[in-house]
Amino acid sequence: MALVTSTEMFKKAYDGGYAIGAFNVNNMEIVQGITEACREEKAPVILQVSKGARAYANHTYLVKLVEAAVIECPEIPIVLHLDHGPDFETCKSCIDGGFTSVMIDASSKPFAENIEITKKVVEYAHDHGVVVEAELGTLAGIEDDVKVAAHAASYTRPEEVEEFVSKTGCDSLAIAIGTSHGAYKFTAAQCTRNEKGILVPPPLRFDVLEEVSRRLPGFPIVLHGSSSVPQNYVKMINDNGGKMPDAVGIPEEQLRHAAELSVCKINIDSDLRLAMTGTVRQFFNEHPDKFDPREYLKPARANIKELVRHKLVDVLGCAGKA
Repeated sequence: MALVTSTEMFKKAYDGGYAIGAFNVNNMEIVQGITEACREEKAPVILQVSKGARAYANHTYLVKLVEAAVIECPEIPIVLHLDHGPDFETCKSCIDGGFTSVMIDASSKPFAENIEITKKVVEYAHDHGVVVEAELGTLAGIEDDVKVAAHAASYTRPEEVEEFVSKTGCDSLAIAIGTSHGAYKFTAAQCTRNEKGILVPPPLRFDVLEEVSRRLPGFPIVLHGSSSVPQNYVKMINDNGGKMPDAVGIPEEQLRHAAELSVCKINIDSDLRLAMTGTVRQFFNEHPDKFDPREYLKPARANIKELVRHKLVDVLGCAGKA
């Protein structure tokens, strides 16, 4: 099976009440861990690459890694997606370079300018058989080159979505309902503590999601900033010399509920990085004499695989949907 677009994936996900996992990749072990879990769980998957990942690993290397995954996992549909494309030129480069899906993120621009930029990308992408994700509303937090202060974040305005989708022709829409980029999504002041003393973030704005869905029936919605920041990996990092106090993510039950509604794509990034970093830190604490990257990256890959498996089965609901 060759790389595919997300069109058919999203239609099935919308009708079936589940979401596709969109996992950010930047090296071989992460690609392998994700796709091995998806193959075993028979789940479709979106492998996405940010501008920062392209700068780090090189466009060609990343495309070839994903093409290798397609060869190794022919039973599952795989999309190669550009995450947070900052401009037309970056999107065009990815479209011309083998991606089957791109995101143009002009959400920081005024509404009319966002429409203008997005429409330009859509026209070029559709002419080349590629689909486009756009964004309305602005998420707080930090992810690669995306840096938005909390005071600059804004929820999506449901009254704008029909005009935006109609005028741009985009294929899916990322909205802001209270998720946030990175592992440090919320300050302690924004959270409450439960009976176990664990920080709990404010609930997602499902009222915004439901109103957007009412105005765009059948249209696929995307959630960014949706890592749950597994506390076992935060603890593993901190127990092995790290300093990540109060790293809080989105509760998984809220993500599952979003997947049951109109959310067809949920982006997961920080969770994989936490799993890799925690595993590597623990390995070196337990084996200070080791130096072969294969020895510490192998368990890191295995933990990424199991984390992805959990997401597919228990959070996204897309296991068995390939």
